[in-house]
Amino acid sequence: MKRRHFLAGVSIFAVAGICPLPLFAQSTQQQLLAPGPLPEKSFGDADAPVTVIEYASLTCGHCRNFHMTVWPDFKAKYVDTGKVRFIIREFPFDPRASAGFMLARCAGEDKWYPTLDLLYRSQDRWARVSDATSALKSIMGMTGMEGEQVEACLQDQDLLDKITAIADTGKSYGVDSTPTFFVNGEMYKGVLSLERFSEIIDPLLVAE
Repeated sequence: MKRRHFLAGVSIFAVAGICPLPLFAQSTQQQLLAPGPLPEKSFGDADAPVTVIEYASLTCGHCRNFHMTVWPDFKAKYVDTGKVRFIIREFPFDPRASAGFMLARCAGEDKWYPTLDLLYRSQDRWARVSDATSALKSIMGMTGMEGEQVEACLQDQDLLDKITAIADTGKSYGVDSTPTFFVNGEMYKGVLSLERFSEIIDPLLVAE
């Protein structure tokens, strides 16, 4: 996607709150963990026995639901205890989601997840309004990013291309909806409850 089309999409694109229905697919753990064009964004011990990869879109209501309602307890139970390494990868469905991911990257390492969290929590303020650029400038002001910095970030074609490449690689693994999770290489689609994650992960921990 070229910059002029991307910025136009940020300004006018309206997003529905429903993500496509999934089809089941699998990919190997080795393929999934191959280095990508941008530094991996992960939580937890790199040597944890279980690796969970989430492909997410910032304008997806289901992804927001996962991060607001499931992620805190999941992190406490599995990530903070060294059992799971959790990786978040960009899979934007529209220019606004791409813009949000770009801004999170531009915010810096320490502010990356707080920015992601802020964008999820304020999703209704920027994902479905007529002027998303102005809304994003206002929201990013809470992170200390000035309007000019927001503009510069959104004009970074190289960053946009790399985020698009991450999504394209996800598509090659069978990702076509968000959220999509891979647990040690096995694909699961849609929001999973903590109980469902436990059913999947606990047997893998016993096997270790």
